[in-house]
Amino acid sequence: MQGHGYAQPVKQPPDPAVLVLLRVLFVAIGWLCIGFTAWVMLLRLAIVTRRSLDWGLLVAVLAADVLSIVLLAGEPGDEVHTAGGYLGITLLLGGLVATTVYYLAADIRHFQRQRESYPAQHPMAPPYGYARPSSPYTATTVPSSPTGTQPPHTPVPVPHTPPPIPAPPQRPAPARIEQVRAELDELSDYLRKHDRHGHESGHGHGDGHEGGR
Repeated sequence: MQGHGYAQPVKQPPDPAVLVLLRVLFVAIGWLCIGFTAWVMLLRLAIVTRRSLDWGLLVAVLAADVLSIVLLAGEPGDEVHTAGGYLGITLLLGGLVATTVYYLAADIRHFQRQRESYPAQHPMAPPYGYARPSSPYTATTVPSSPTGTQPPHTPVPVPHTPPPIPAPPQRPAPARIEQVRAELDELSDYLRKHDRHGHESGHGHGDGHEGGR
């Protein structure tokens, strides 16, 4: 049982200035030779894209160039007078225009796709001093330091709340104590006087009873 295999790695696209220079060069080769070398553009495109369609178009353009040369060579004079000569010129010039348009469009589209897919397969390296995380868990949970060691843990200071100060016991005011003491003294004097009058009245009743006897 065979697997799907590995995907072909995408090469780094050339510099845009180099691509523009190559396009101008191959188009100029085709137009300077009046279409007889238009197949050079498709040859370069087929080598770059490696598609069967481009190889097929290369063969078709080569066949059209050979046919146009044969038709033009069959003219009796230096000028074109026959239908075959006109057909040869039409094939030559029409193939040149069509080949140029197709070559430029396909070449630009090919390198644009290559430029878009290259960063996806070759991500940029992280800046110096930052370690690349090996898994999504290490990237989100444990921060990596530039030296490979974890930073020291700094304890968070806990605010200290002083214990509440008990309120001092309330003492009765001196004036209130003096007032209570004076009231007690008055009550004592009252009771002492009441007892004294009671004794005196008791003695008086006793003496009268004895005198009557």
